[in-house]
Amino acid sequence: MLIDTHMHETIYSSDSFLEFREAITMAKARGLDGICITNHDNNHFRHLIGDSALIDGILVLVGSEVYTREGDILTFGLPDIPELTEPRIPAGELLDQVKQAGGVAIAAHPYRHNMRGLGDHILRFKELLHGVESFNGSTFEADNRRALHTANQAGLPSSGAGDAHVAKQVGVFATRFEHRIRDLSDFIEAIKSGHFSPVRYQAGGYQSLTELPTDQTIAGRLQETTGSR
Repeated sequence: MLIDTHMHETIYSSDSFLEFREAITMAKARGLDGICITNHDNNHFRHLIGDSALIDGILVLVGSEVYTREGDILTFGLPDIPELTEPRIPAGELLDQVKQAGGVAIAAHPYRHNMRGLGDHILRFKELLHGVESFNGSTFEADNRRALHTANQAGLPSSGAGDAHVAKQVGVFATRFEHRIRDLSDFIEAIKSGHFSPVRYQAGGYQSLTELPTDQTIAGRLQETTGSR
């Protein structure tokens, strides 16, 4: 199955311009099987559709992107999302809550240039994380590759997602799962199994992104990207 595991819609994410129905339409156009609504610091979309629902042939799963002290983390299966306050909740505390709830947590865009990713903290929290969003549609390519490198170093599987705030970002990256997913419970178990991998939408279909470039290539791309900002 192909699922875009990270996007934001207009009702509960104030920075999004993506209407929910637009997300469904784009998901179908790009051949996705499902999408995850992961609004900022809340899972209120579950009040509209439940934890998951099949809508126009697309499986919709509800999670949240939580802004912790160390960076953004995608959570699924956590019923009560901590309120965004100052100081923000420490990542370790959030991850403990996810574990106690039987949910899963994925490091979102770890090396995003806005400094809202976990970055090298992934290595510190690797025992509590279930994956790394190594390919994010709103992040520079070099930073995505750096995330893949750290995920491999930590021994964590990688996911892909559009992090869509507008329709064209839906499904630019996605995650391929080996097993059928019917609801949020299946999704959580699939994440825990580690049997998933990132893909990129290209030329009308999805292509694997498992090949890791050399450290030298990563360094070169980082230098090129930094110079273009």
